[in-house]
Amino acid sequence: MHAHGLTKRFGQLVAVNAVNLDVPRACVYGFLGPNGSGKSTTIRMLCGLLTPSEGEIDVLGLRIPQQAEQLKRRIGYMTQKFSLFDDLSVRQNLEFLATVQGLPRQQGKARVDDLLRRYRLDDRTEQLAGTLSGGQKQRLALAGAIVHKPELLLLDEPTSAVDPESRRDFWEKLFELADDGTTILVSTHYMDEAERCHRLAILDNGNLVADGTPKELTAKLQGRTFLIRADAPRKVKEALEDQPDVLSVAQIGNELRVLLRHSDEHVDAFKQRLQRIGLPFDVESVTPSLEDVFVAATRRHEEQAA
Repeated sequence: MHAHGLTKRFGQLVAVNAVNLDVPRACVYGFLGPNGSGKSTTIRMLCGLLTPSEGEIDVLGLRIPQQAEQLKRRIGYMTQKFSLFDDLSVRQNLEFLATVQGLPRQQGKARVDDLLRRYRLDDRTEQLAGTLSGGQKQRLALAGAIVHKPELLLLDEPTSAVDPESRRDFWEKLFELADDGTTILVSTHYMDEAERCHRLAILDNGNLVADGTPKELTAKLQGRTFLIRADAPRKVKEALEDQPDVLSVAQIGNELRVLLRHSDEHVDAFKQRLQRIGLPFDVESVTPSLEDVFVAATRRHEEQAA
């Protein structure tokens, strides 16, 4: 999948701004960003549901949106909100989707039976979908999205309404699909989910501000992240926040996580600042996290745009 200069405007609002993407096959590719960052709009353009204002899109060798109709049978799409039929049974939902996707009757039945077993719904085949738990609805929605064995699966914040255990189980299913050759594009605002992706794009206010593997992205911040332990963390935080070389300070319990603008050549400066105001503290270098990457990328973009 490739996109170049992908842009979407709604009147004066630029929801997606000149985004370039290159998504490898059989890869779990994540979109990380807060609500309103352009994740859903980008996904809808990629699958042909929304026409871009500018830019070029190539999905599975097809030009989008011109060949969006040909793309429909080759992709699966799962939204944040449960979108199957509450008043149909689990089996009826999957059989209906198999018919919509054009599977022959016997092939469709075999596929539905396989999915019911694989997604642990075979003991609930006659239960109405609307009465399922959040995790069960999620598994049913995923089964419905892949009933036709799509080459590309697009997931728009699919785990926002389920518990952590169901989220972990869901991600195991995604990796099984990727191992079988399915390309997966998933949007999320959870850092722990972003860390699971093979590759990751960070969006902020419609702009692509970082792109790479989680390891590549965190490696760029080596020497810029520190943990401070202090008896008065709030006072230490106040002392650090107006330091020009400090990009962010976040309190985590009784500790402070500090992200510098540049490498650790500035560590001595803020150590001396704290020493001068007489606040006891202990500081150590720590491994950068994706949250640090997100803060660094979005703050840098804000400053460039100012």
